[in-house]
Amino acid sequence: MSDSRPLAILLMGPTAAGKTDLAIELHERLACDLISMDSAMVYRGMDIGSAKPTSGELARAPHRLIDIRDPAEPYSAADFREDALREMRHISAAGRTPLLVGGTMMYAKRLLEGVANLPPANPVIRAELADEAERHGLAALHAELSRVDPDSARRIHPNDPQRLMRALEVYRATGVSLSELWRQQRSETFPWRVVSIGLAPLDRSVLHQRIAARFDIMLQAGLVAEVEALRVRDDLHLGLPSMKSVGYRQVWEYLDGNGDLDQLRHRTVVATRQLAKRQLTWLRSWPALHWVDSQQRDALDEVLKLVRGPGS
Repeated sequence: MSDSRPLAILLMGPTAAGKTDLAIELHERLACDLISMDSAMVYRGMDIGSAKPTSGELARAPHRLIDIRDPAEPYSAADFREDALREMRHISAAGRTPLLVGGTMMYAKRLLEGVANLPPANPVIRAELADEAERHGLAALHAELSRVDPDSARRIHPNDPQRLMRALEVYRATGVSLSELWRQQRSETFPWRVVSIGLAPLDRSVLHQRIAARFDIMLQAGLVAEVEALRVRDDLHLGLPSMKSVGYRQVWEYLDGNGDLDQLRHRTVVATRQLAKRQLTWLRSWPALHWVDSQQRDALDEVLKLVRGPGS
């Protein structure tokens, strides 16, 4: 039987792979409207370090879900799912195709799989966990998670404090592991027929070069001044999700006196490479993903064939 659901496109890939350029070209070639799937671009005032599309690019291809939060306000994958589904419904109702573009894989995963019935954030438990992490280290928290929720422990890196503490917070608040709560979730058919595309250069060294070159451009464009403007606010600090974004954390620490400009560049490039590696790891296990080499000359034509189907 043919699938009568409306089409949606997921264009995913590691940072600096060229997703924005390709998404704009697709917008201009297809009847599709863009939805940003990036956890840093949702924040206002975080333009340079998030590689947010320029005003010229946004004029060519408007992106939804950009500049929708103040950096002091949290924005979760559950928030993204609610917002993205609303925008997708509006786009499909207008007879166009939603094109979700970005590298925040958790957003994409939650969009398709839904959100488990998880307890709300518990500041008391979270403060206890933060204190334990300070006194005993993240390795001790990860060891605890391995005992109470081995499935989550295998998924969560020992140096990922946000996800690590959230998994332990859920268990301490409910007595049920995060993994079990997800297993209890009722599976539902996603309302759209999704074509998932992974964009990346096949040569990893090319990606590393693009990451370094892009950070140099960010520095020249005024990234340090952008972070200085955020630092003067008394409601922003490094504990916020917005300020944990790669690039912003490193520049903030540099402004705190942590190293010189060369060391800032080295730390940020290394952290961005690590981010790209995690993104690629997510994508390798993504079901029915179509890989496209961003370095090939006919990358746009390849994506158009995937979207239009056989014989296009």
